[in-house]
Amino acid sequence: MKKNNIFWISYSDLMTSMFFIMLILFVLAIRYLRINNIELKKKQEVTEQEKKKVKEINDALKNIDPQNFVYNDTYKKHILKIDLIDNKGNIGFPIGSWDISDLNLETRMKLRNAGNNLISKMKDLTKENPNLQYLIIIEGQASKDFWPGNDELSYRRAISLRDFWFKSNNQSAHEYLKENLPNCEVIIGGSGQYGVPRSSPDIPPANQRFLVTIIPKYGEIEK
Repeated sequence: MKKNNIFWISYSDLMTSMFFIMLILFVLAIRYLRINNIELKKKQEVTEQEKKKVKEINDALKNIDPQNFVYNDTYKKHILKIDLIDNKGNIGFPIGSWDISDLNLETRMKLRNAGNNLISKMKDLTKENPNLQYLIIIEGQASKDFWPGNDELSYRRAISLRDFWFKSNNQSAHEYLKENLPNCEVIIGGSGQYGVPRSSPDIPPANQRFLVTIIPKYGEIEK
């Protein structure tokens, strides 16, 4: 009988210990879940703030330079509304050309002014939002003349415009951007005669132009 009493006393102590262990684990689990919920809520609040800030900046970008750009809300692109006139007074680049210097002086001055305004706007946005990064996509379009080299031609023209805006005698476009617009990455695209949007009637020299897309985002751009 004595041995039996010892057994039950030991068993009671064991169950009491297990109860306290389970109670401690339960309290720790509740605390862990509460901390996780608080952190999740904070992340959600930060995400909502980021979304709100990006929307504000997108709204500001719509009127980045009304004199030289018109914003297409459907495709979220800025259309450079400068008529491209070559040195002979014809609308558009000379056939097969992608060189900005083949455009007349007045056109080049307008393009330079548009580029300066774009750079100034991006610098202001970077100062106001130093944690925000930007993708700037310069896209060339071509007239719908069904020339098989239009994709490459529109791409080369976009490169030419990028260099015209960001390249100097002493710096490449990459070096200029790294020094002056470190929060911006410029991407080149050529959509040829099939990109969007396109103006109607879609006959040459219509749609021989440039489009600019600016995408604000949080995070780091790998240099």
